[in-house]
Amino acid sequence: MAALYACTKCHQRFPFEALSQGQQLCKECRIAHPMVKCTYCRTEFQQESKTNTICKKCAQNVKLYGTPKPCQYCNIIAAFIGNKCQRCTNSEKKYGPPYSCEQCKQQCAFDRKDDRKKVDGKLLCWLCTLSYKRVLQKTREQRKHLSSSSRAGHQEKEQYSRLSAGSHFNSQKTLSTSSIQNEIPKKKPKFDAITANGDSFSPDLALDSPGTDHFVIMAQLKEEVATLKKMLHQKDQMILEKEKKITELKADLQYQESQMRAKMNQMEKTHKEVTEQLQAKNRELLKQAAALSKGKKSEKSGAMTSP
Repeated sequence: MAALYACTKCHQRFPFEALSQGQQLCKECRIAHPMVKCTYCRTEFQQESKTNTICKKCAQNVKLYGTPKPCQYCNIIAAFIGNKCQRCTNSEKKYGPPYSCEQCKQQCAFDRKDDRKKVDGKLLCWLCTLSYKRVLQKTREQRKHLSSSSRAGHQEKEQYSRLSAGSHFNSQKTLSTSSIQNEIPKKKPKFDAITANGDSFSPDLALDSPGTDHFVIMAQLKEEVATLKKMLHQKDQMILEKEKKITELKADLQYQESQMRAKMNQMEKTHKEVTEQLQAKNRELLKQAAALSKGKKSEKSGAMTSP
C-alpha cells in the first residue's frame, strides 16, 4: 500500500504525487488558496481570502508605519521607513550601492561578487530574477512534456517501420527476378540525383527525424520565452508606472488638502480680526454718539435757565 501524506492546510491524507512540491497542498487547497503577489512588496504568498491582497508582513508594517512609499531604487511600493524598501536597504548594507539591471535597466541590481549567483551570467534585480526563473521553470516543464511525447512518437514510428519492413519482405518473395531487375533501375537515379548535388545520402534523412522536430520545437520555445519575457517586462513597467502615478496623485491630494486647510484657517483668522475691528469701531461710535447727545442736552438746559 502506497504511503499517504497530510496536506498542510486541510490535513487530509493524499499520495505524495497529489501534493504540491513547495507548500505540500492538495488540489482543492491550491484552488481555494492560490499563490498571489503582494500588492506592496511583490512577494508571493498563499491567499487566505479573495480580499486579502497583501502579505502578513506588509499588513503588520501598514499598522505600524502607515501606507508605504515607492523605493528610490526598485520603485516597489514597500518603503515603510525612509525612501528605501527593507530588501534594498539590507542588500545595500551587504553588497554596496546598486547597479543597473541588465533586463529592466533600473538602478536596482546588487552585485554579490559571485558569478554562481547570477542568472545565466547576467546581473539582474530581484523582480527580473523571479520572472526569469518562473519562465525557465515553465520552459523546463514544457520541454519535459514534449520530450516524453516525442519519445512515444518515436517508438510508434519504429514499431510502424518494423511492421512495414516485414510486410515488404513477404511481398518481395512473390516477385519474379525480372520484376526485381526492372525495379532497380527505377530507384537508382534517385540515389544518383542526390549524390550529383554533392550531398551524401543517408537513410535517416528520408524519415521524419524526431531529433529535427525536437530542434524545431526548441527554437519555437525560445521564441515564446523571449516573447513572454518582453510581455512580462512591459506589464511590470505598466504596473510600476500606474503605482507611481497613484502615489503621485495621493501626494498631490494630500498637498492640496493641506493647502486648503491652511487657507481656511487664514480666512477664519482674517474674518475674526475684521469682526473685532468693526466691533471696536462700533463701540467707539456709540461712545461718541452718547457724548454728543449729552452735550446737546446740557446746552438746552443752559439756554432755558438763562433770562
